[in-house]
Amino acid sequence: MSEIRSNWTKEEISAVYQTPLLELVFRAAGVHRQYHNPREVQVSSLLSIKTGGCPEDCGYCPQAARYHTEVKVHKLLSQEEVVAAAENAKAGGASRMCLGAAWREVRDNSDFDKVLGMVKGIREQGMEVCCTLGMITEDQAKKLAEAGLYAYNHNIDSSQEFYGEVITTRTYDDRLETLKNVRKAGLTICSGGIIGMGESESDRIGMLKTLASLPVHPESVPINALVPVEGTPLGEREMVSSWDMIRMIATTRIVMPGTVVRLSAGRMQMSPEAQALCFLAGAGSIFAGDKLLTTPNPDFNQDMDLFRTLGLKTKEAYSSSKISEEKKSLTNA
Repeated sequence: MSEIRSNWTKEEISAVYQTPLLELVFRAAGVHRQYHNPREVQVSSLLSIKTGGCPEDCGYCPQAARYHTEVKVHKLLSQEEVVAAAENAKAGGASRMCLGAAWREVRDNSDFDKVLGMVKGIREQGMEVCCTLGMITEDQAKKLAEAGLYAYNHNIDSSQEFYGEVITTRTYDDRLETLKNVRKAGLTICSGGIIGMGESESDRIGMLKTLASLPVHPESVPINALVPVEGTPLGEREMVSSWDMIRMIATTRIVMPGTVVRLSAGRMQMSPEAQALCFLAGAGSIFAGDKLLTTPNPDFNQDMDLFRTLGLKTKEAYSSSKISEEKKSLTNA
């Protein structure tokens, strides 16, 4: 079985990344089978509970108040609206509900209390709950954990060297500090990044090294392709190729074997065949539903049709760390 390591060097990760693509996918598929059931894919639904008006300057984000985009600002949704959305997502096959708020950081106020209520309401449905609310303290993370939160998403976006080219209102160390607070609170970590922002191959490798160097690897690593939005600084960039996404997912799978690799933003622009290669290369999770916060995404029916074609099935909630009998038999086959 491939070893789970926290001491990867950039040179080692680079050697993996540069492996000829078909050989890389083959190797990654083998690692995926060792640690995961290759027929299962976790389906998550992502809901923007507070949209727009963010004070940050993330160059890719249409929710930043300083950019002129088509995003309409709305205040925090009610608990009833959020729980109803979770019920619909569960009926569509999702086992995790992810709540996103366009905040720089969490504040100890009535809005945070409302989010805690949302987490409790969704948890009562038997779904995993994930939040992405910006920077949080250890105490805030503990309150979320007590409310039933399963995972906290806080992406590092890119390498430390490239990060400042895209964001200046929050430092790389700020992001790492939030991940530490999340881990101290006993929550699972969801943290990945975006490719296609103008970064180099070395930056992609550097991002993976940062994540793989954490004492405990993130339980989930989203790999996003930049979806350019008009009005943002990166709005004129061309999207990366599907080959780049497949290569990045395969490399992530090999470097962090036990992690669930999430095929995230950019799927709308990928063919079913390209997505299939991503699943073969180790992607074990997707966001489903017609929108990822503010950008388009394939709907549930499209995804379920693809799953049927590929012989995939949705993963049950809280089963990420379980090794099913089916997985054992596949590994030993």
